[in-house]
Amino acid sequence: MTSRVMLISPAMNAALRQARFDDGSPLDSAGTARARSAADALPAADRTLASPTVRCRETASALNLDATDSPSLNGMDMGRWRGRTLDDVSTAEPDGMARWLTDPQAAPHGGESVHELCLRVAHWLDEAAQFSGRTVAVVEPEIVRAATVRVLGAPESAFWRLDVPPLTATEFSGRAGRWNVGLGSRLGAA
Repeated sequence: MTSRVMLISPAMNAALRQARFDDGSPLDSAGTARARSAADALPAADRTLASPTVRCRETASALNLDATDSPSLNGMDMGRWRGRTLDDVSTAEPDGMARWLTDPQAAPHGGESVHELCLRVAHWLDEAAQFSGRTVAVVEPEIVRAATVRVLGAPESAFWRLDVPPLTATEFSGRAGRWNVGLGSRLGAA
């Protein structure tokens, strides 16, 4: 049995443009238009899922996906940093930001650590491996990073070394507990 999973990162919104931790802001008009233009490029899916965040739900809708919310694929809980810019947090809490970017166990924001996120996504991948067919899921970039770290057997410290641009698809195919990865193809016009 072969399982196929396509993880699609959300289209552009204000939080992404401003390097701000997601605060539930909707897609911007350019992000929505780009996602709509990519809708016909997606393969047929046996199931469609989405992170319950606003930008993932709106991206799924613009892609014409009738996606089911998957709490297991929710973005990282950023605690008190939610809605703040990277510059703001780096200035106000330089030691906390440095720890968070270098220690996968650290959660100075009071939310979820990279380690905890990677464990959650690894559990979801184990469940996905039991599903024969193609799953298409619109998820936050950190979910794509965590899945890639898990599939490659990379250390969690590699998490921040993976760039996940908006509206890209990363594909995983697996059989017998082993996954292969196809990295970040762009969807729609650039």
